[in-house]
Amino acid sequence: MNRQTKGTIKNVGRWLPGVLISLIALFVVFRLAQWDELGPAIARIPLLFILAAVLLTLLFLMTRAVAWRVILGNHASVSQTFWAINQGYLLNNLFPFRAGEFGRALLLGQAARLPPARVLSSIVIERAFDLAIAAGLLLATLPLALGMAWARSVAILTLGLVIAGLLMLFLMSRNQQWVIGLVEKIGAKWGFVRRVVVPQLNALMQGLSTLSEPRQFLLSLFWIGVSWGVAVSTYYVFLLPIDPQAPFWWGMFTDAVLAMGIAIPSAPAALGTFEASIVGALTILGIDQTAALAYAITLHFIQFVVTGILGLIALVRQGKSVGTFLKDIQAKVINPTSS
Repeated sequence: MNRQTKGTIKNVGRWLPGVLISLIALFVVFRLAQWDELGPAIARIPLLFILAAVLLTLLFLMTRAVAWRVILGNHASVSQTFWAINQGYLLNNLFPFRAGEFGRALLLGQAARLPPARVLSSIVIERAFDLAIAAGLLLATLPLALGMAWARSVAILTLGLVIAGLLMLFLMSRNQQWVIGLVEKIGAKWGFVRRVVVPQLNALMQGLSTLSEPRQFLLSLFWIGVSWGVAVSTYYVFLLPIDPQAPFWWGMFTDAVLAMGIAIPSAPAALGTFEASIVGALTILGIDQTAALAYAITLHFIQFVVTGILGLIALVRQGKSVGTFLKDIQAKVINPTSS
């Protein structure tokens, strides 16, 4: 068996689990929904709300670009981070394994003349903020979704835990050498820590180096929070045609469940896991499953088209063809050892 064949088998082995998960998710959600009613349910979504979702998606991308620039210590322009983010989404729509995260690190590094490792570490910090916020929203709204009387107490406790987690991140940024030394000491005894935790921690520390000042840390958190506020508003506003009486926290719950769901390995564009996460969240909230699937498919399509168009525009701005871009990314990001 030659090297190329081995590489092909290895790539198929990496793709297959995510594709299977997506297929299972799609099978489940389409079995739950009434197929003959799905088309009419999508058609009933008012054009005004579709336009609102498009505008809110654009606003989300812009606020995310500002947040990323701040995390990078303002070493890139908002324009550069905005176009790189959309190129990243374009890659995620075409490749599995969150290839867009590595792709946008490479692309922004080239555009802003920054080391790709430095840019990638800022993405790790971005994801750490996202995880804290998503977990906080989910834990705070799940008791409400399940109708539990003690929801208020859980929400307060969750807020405290999220604040504690963010404070820990800040303290880590101020005491990086001590943290790395401690983990490396543990890693000397545990192989898993040495192989997996230490490299991730080093990337995290590189990103945290720009956030060691309280003002910079809080400003980064603020803009990440603003982007989450826009995203939650998108999911809430798009719920109103289905249930005009829906409370705002429904948007928070839906977005939090979605954030956790699309973290699962899947086919490109989170196909299947996106729809299953939203249908699951809305079903818990009492929304009809067919209406929930129509909601999920329409929003997913909007986001796919908006980020895809902007990603292609970014390529045109750089004077690259789609074929050349994909070949370059596949060589450097998707399968860097095959050449």
